[in-house]
This record gives sequence, C-alpha cells and structure tokens, in this order.
Amino acid sequence: MELRDYLRGLRRHWLAIILLIIVGTGAAYGWVKLQTPVYQATASGFVKSKQTAEQKNLNITGDPAATAEIPNYLSMAGWRDVAQYVIQDLHLNTTPQQLINQVTVTNPPNTVVLQITAQASTPQAARAIAEAWVQGLVHTVDKYVGNGTPGSAPVSVVLADSAALPSAPIFPDLKTSLLVGALLGLGFGVAFALMRTASDRRVRAAPDLEKRTGVAVVGTIPYAKQTGDDGIYDSSARKGQGFAVAEALRTLRTNLQFMDVDNPPRIIVITSPLPGDGKSVVACNLAVALALSGVRVTLVDGDLRRSRVAKLLGVSASAGLSDVLAGRAELGDVLQRTGQSTNLLALAAGTVPPNPSEVLGSARMKTLLRDLASSSIVIVDSPPLLPVTDGAVLAHQGDGALIVVSHGKTNYDVVEKSLDTLRKARGRALGIVLNKVPLRGIDSTPYSRYEYGQRASESEPRAMPPQPVPFADDQEMLSDLDELVSAPGEDMPAPADQKHDAVRRRRRG
Repeated sequence: MELRDYLRGLRRHWLAIILLIIVGTGAAYGWVKLQTPVYQATASGFVKSKQTAEQKNLNITGDPAATAEIPNYLSMAGWRDVAQYVIQDLHLNTTPQQLINQVTVTNPPNTVVLQITAQASTPQAARAIAEAWVQGLVHTVDKYVGNGTPGSAPVSVVLADSAALPSAPIFPDLKTSLLVGALLGLGFGVAFALMRTASDRRVRAAPDLEKRTGVAVVGTIPYAKQTGDDGIYDSSARKGQGFAVAEALRTLRTNLQFMDVDNPPRIIVITSPLPGDGKSVVACNLAVALALSGVRVTLVDGDLRRSRVAKLLGVSASAGLSDVLAGRAELGDVLQRTGQSTNLLALAAGTVPPNPSEVLGSARMKTLLRDLASSSIVIVDSPPLLPVTDGAVLAHQGDGALIVVSHGKTNYDVVEKSLDTLRKARGRALGIVLNKVPLRGIDSTPYSRYEYGQRASESEPRAMPPQPVPFADDQEMLSDLDELVSAPGEDMPAPADQKHDAVRRRRRG
C-alpha cells in the first residue's frame, strides 16, 4: 500500500475517527467526575529570634540566628508530633503518616520563611490543615528547643501569611483530561482506520482493481436510485443521478467499440462473481445504450434460474430461450420488440429447464447465438460465475464476458476466483465493470461533478456509429423477421408461417 491509500483510508473512515474522539473525550469527562478532587492551600511561617532593641534592624537586613535554625525547623516540620497536633486540633479521622503525605514544607532560598502547602478533598480542609501545621510546628519548637511553654524557644516561628481558600482543585484538571482523552481517541481512530484499510480486501478503486487482476476496468457505473421499478435509467437526463448513469453507460459503450477494432465482439456475456452485483440491470441498460446509438441489439436472458430481463424491459416472460432450444417454439415467435428502442429486441429466458447448464452449453445454443450475431450485437445476461457453472458455459459460447463487480462489497479474492473460473472454461474476459460506485465521497465517479448547462438541448449523443450489416441480403431478412416479432407486453404470436420458415432456412444456409 502507498501513502495515498492510507490517506484514502483515513478519509473513508473519518466518521469512525470522529466517533472515537467523542468516545475518548466522554471517557475522560466521566473519569474526572469519578475522581475525588484535591484542593491545595499554602500558609507561611516566619522564623525570628529574640533580639534586643539595638538589634531590631536585623529583621530587615537579616537574622543570623534565625537563618542558622532554618534547616532544623524545616526538618522538624515533617515530624509526627506536628501531624499529631494537627489531628487533635482539627479532630481529623486519619493517621499522622497519612497526614504527613498531604503536607509539603519548603524554604524559599535566602529567606527565613517556611511555606506549608497542604492538600485535602475540600478547600476549607486544605486551608485549615496548612494554618494548623504552622501552629503545630510552633508547639513542637517550644517543646524541644524551649522549655515546653509557649514562646520559650530563643528562635520561634510565627504565622506570617494565612492560607487563602482555593477556588479550584489541582486534581483532576478537567481541560487537560479532556485534551488527553481526545488525543487518545484520535490515536485509536487513526489506528483503526489504518488497520481497516490495510486489511480491507473489498474492491474500492478501478486502478487498484486493474493492478491486482490484470484485467482492464472498461466501465464504472455509479450508484443511483432507479427512475422506476423497471431499473432502466433515463438516457436523456441532463443532470443529477440519471445523467451520471447515462454518461457511465455511454463510456462503457465506447470502450466496447474500441476494445478490438479488427475483430470487435458480437456476443457479449454479462456476468458477475456472485448474485446481487447488478449484472442484469447493467446488461439491460448497456443494451439500451447500444440500441440508442443506432446499433441493432438483441438482449438474451441466459439466466434460466433467476431471470430478470423480461421484468426489467417490460416484455412477456411466457416463452423464450429455453423453449427455442427445446424445440417448443421458433425464434421469431419469442423475439419481442422493446419499448426502449426500435433497435432493441429481447429474448426472455422462458420455461425453467431441469438442466440449465446442459441446455446453455448445447450446440443449438451456440448456433442460436451465431445466428443472432450475424445481424445484431448480442448481449447475454448470464448467471453468476461462482454459484453455478452456467455463467462459465455461456462465456465459452460467446466472444467474451464482462464481469460486473460491486464497489465496496465484492472482495478481490472473489474476483480472482471468478477470473480463474472463466479461464478454466476457456472464456475470454473482455473487462470488468465496477458497479454501484458512490456519487459522492472519496470513491466517487467523475460524472457526479459534470453536468449539462441549462441551455443544453442536443439530442442523445451518438458515441458509437451504426455497425455495417455483414451480408447484402440481411436487410431483407431482418425486415421479414420484424413482421414476426411481437411488441412489448403483448402475447406471443402464433407459430411462424411458411414465410418465416423460408427466412430461417436462408439464414442457416
């Protein structure tokens, strides 16, 4: 994977990253609320010696006796006697050692000041302990330095500055905790996105698909809501989702035209690795796009197990391909004209046979496809390649297969297995069609960002000119056959007459 792949993964999973940041911030806020707050207050004690009137100026310039006792008093401030005095004075329910851990005594450099900093769970308790600790130190100094009476020590300690009531706890710090929680959430979110990106085997981008499979992506169909229940998109749309799909189909149509200039495919099988990739919808819309460009197209529903072409195109499904192959109907009886274009004929699946694979792989099927390909482009909607063998059989019968895969759903393992199945059946992969690509986001198609102007009034663009008819008398044959083709939605006509038999014999002979 390259750096752009990781950046694309971060953009793809941005929502998960935001959610994890929110979760981290919320967890930090909850942790703060569960903690016991700690307040801190500081009181100051001044160390001074008893001086004569002549020596009072030493308070300003310095007191050598007090300075000499500072180290001793600093050590005495941490004694258990001081803590026991504070416990008795404030009636605290704790031990001297626990209380000593809550107090810190310091001496600022070059001063005779002792600073007592106390911590407690309430502001009032912290202030009271700091001030009481100064009094406890005075009591201890008089006890051990003096004769045990108050003020008997030659160098004493007095409360110089009382403790202020703290307004906010020093622990926990809400702002710092929220920041740390958000950063941890961001880290977990980025790690999650990168892990998902590195382990994601689903098809996301056409260049990656081509690089991994070695097969060209000949079409990228965006995901859009259908214009109706039939699933056929409006080819005349000038903006919105319909325009995006129409342009994608025109691109696919043009790519098919230039796929093999010397020997262009005439029988194109549309298949997919698994059900649900949208191969039937792609087959029908591609057939319509080719027909609108002036090419005569025959759409054959080769999915005899789960046929959808008749429903999508709005034609009758009472008889079709299986009936022709079984000899129960003639081709002219079951070919139907569609309402999407006069150049498009449809051959429904017909009655479901007990052995679809054998029927589709028969010599009659091959002959039927060749007969249809002599006068039109044949699009065959085939079953998926992996669940059943029908798709591989039809791919061998045709000139090549287009494999439809779903963006964000089909994984590379399935695509590679499908291509391997196609190669084993001696079928040709014309290309891959990436279906259901989002119109917005990191994996969006370029069609979502380009539309016709408001004054656009041109008719349907013709990206592919009409194909030449291979035989001189084919036009007469097709005109005779057109008289026998049923209109969309109508019942099937009666068996062909002698005129149709003559046309059929001329085509085969």
